[in-house]
Order: sequence, then structure tokens, then C-alpha cells
Amino acid sequence: SRQIQDVEALLSRGVDSLVIVPHNGAAMATAVRLAHDAGVPVIAYDRLITGTELDLYVAFDAVAIGEAQARALVERLGPKRARVVRIHGAKTDNNSFLLKDGQDKVLSPLIKAGRLELVHEDWAENWKPENAKKIMNAALTRLGPTVDAVLAANDGTAGGAIQALSEEGLAGKIPVVGQDAELTACQRIAAGVQAATIYKPLKLEAAAAADAAVRLAKRRPVVARDEVDNGAGKVPAILLSVTAVDDKNLLDTVVKDGYHPYDEVYRGVPESRRPRRP
Repeated sequence: SRQIQDVEALLSRGVDSLVIVPHNGAAMATAVRLAHDAGVPVIAYDRLITGTELDLYVAFDAVAIGEAQARALVERLGPKRARVVRIHGAKTDNNSFLLKDGQDKVLSPLIKAGRLELVHEDWAENWKPENAKKIMNAALTRLGPTVDAVLAANDGTAGGAIQALSEEGLAGKIPVVGQDAELTACQRIAAGVQAATIYKPLKLEAAAAADAAVRLAKRRPVVARDEVDNGAGKVPAILLSVTAVDDKNLLDTVVKDGYHPYDEVYRGVPESRRPRRP
């Protein structure tokens, strides 16, 4: 409701294009229709707006992120048979379902082959770490230390899962994979309590959206090589690639790119265990 009010206010001020990060992708279809009635093009940024005609979608490829997460988890587990807990994101965010689709592409063949078993999964309301912690607590209560790995929808939910594992003395013993390359997640990777994350250089995403917004405002063409289905049809999309990050390439990705400072990433890690500064 607040976002729709904001859109109405912006339209009344005569904006020439809108970039919207929807809290609820389905609900914000109303805002898109209001904008289109006013002749204003709309870009959905980072999260897809569903169920309505949309001018452009700019994001990192959520399906590819899910695939990268699952591959990172499988590589960490190796060839052994493993029992996996999966914590999904918010049901109100279309990205949650796209991440799951990507994860399924990697996990489903292994599940069918009997190599992996999904022993517990649930959706973390509003992506909140405390809700992820409750899901992980429920899994541990039911399964105990027989869990072999955790696949979390993002680094916030990964943090909630790790908190639950820590309370049982299992943090660092059970690999947890998230995504977003948040500073706290990178610190957990450096400390050995999170296995991996997915790095999305946000400067690239923001620059792509800003450039497209100006072009649409000036009624100039935008090159969009991809498309996604938002339930109302195919939406032109600019989908950016991502990189899986673990303790082996943490220095050469997020630190080298200046995404997070060396001293912050390795804060709390003894000097003897730190890699050489770039």
C-alpha cells in the first residue's frame, strides 16, 4: 500500500520513467497499471512485478543464482550421500520461486539418483533471519545432527540457520550456502562457518537500471537480450551474471573488486590464517 502511494505521488509530479523494487511483486501490478495509464514506462528492479504488462526487468539471473548455489553445495558435499535442509525466501517475492527453480535443476537429478535427500524445507516469511532460524530449529529438533548441509535462499536466511546451528555446536561442521555476498556472510566464510555465497556486483545492476530508465524516459530504445515470463506475457529483461564465492576465491572477487574491504572481511580472523593482501 505504501509503495502504491509513493508511485501515485511520483506520477503526480510528472516523472518520465519509474524504477520499482517491489515488496510484493503481485500487488505492485496495480502501480504499473497506474503508471501506464499516465504514459510512464516502468522497470522492475531486482524483483519481478507479475501479472501485468511491464516495460523492462533488470536483475541478476535468479535461476542462474539458484543453480550456482546448488552447485556450490554439491561440490562442498562431494560424492557422499547427503541429507539437505532447504530454506526458501518469501512467498511474496517471485525471486524465491526462481531461485528454487534454479536449485531444482541441479538437485532434482541427484535426488532421483538417491545421492541427496531433502529432509526438511520451508519458506522464510519476509526473508527474515529469525524466521529462517525457526525453520532450522524445527529441522534440528526433528532430525538432530543427521543433517549434512543447508541451502538457504540468501545470506540473511543463511545467517539465521547458522545461528540455530551454533546453538547446537554445529556451526562450521555443516556447510551452509546463501547468496548476496553480504559483508556478514563474507566474514562467516572467512571464519569458516559459511561454505559459500553468490556474488552479485550491485554497481553493474544499478548502472544498467539507471541507463535504461533514462533511455525509456527519453523514449529511446533499450537493448534487452533476455526475456522472462511474469504471468501476463514475456517481459524484456537485462539479466546479469553472478559468481559463486567461497574461502578459495573470496579475496579475488569481493575484496579485489572493492565490494568489501579486506580488513572488514577478515576481521576477527588471526593474521596467520589470513591470505596476503591484494
